[in-house]
Amino acid sequence: MQIKLDIKFEKHFNLIFEYIAKDKLSASKKFKKELFEQIKNISNIPYKHRKSVYFNDENIRDMIFKKYTINYEIDVNRNMIIILNIFNQNKPL
Repeated sequence: MQIKLDIKFEKHFNLIFEYIAKDKLSASKKFKKELFEQIKNISNIPYKHRKSVYFNDENIRDMIFKKYTINYEIDVNRNMIIILNIFNQNKPL
């Protein structure tokens, strides 16, 4: 399955990356590398992660990564996974 990043995900990811980089640039780069490895692995087993608690849709899932929630949608018809958003519910963006 092809993976597509939604603009909302990209915007929120950049804010998180910049926030981490303010403290330690190497930590932000490591976070980015590990996160995108996990995102890439979604296509192997798309239903591995729990059904989203934020949406009432079996095809929208929540992946938890280092206290962040990444919402993604499985679009079977288009053979695509759309990464919708990333957030930490305990921290404002």
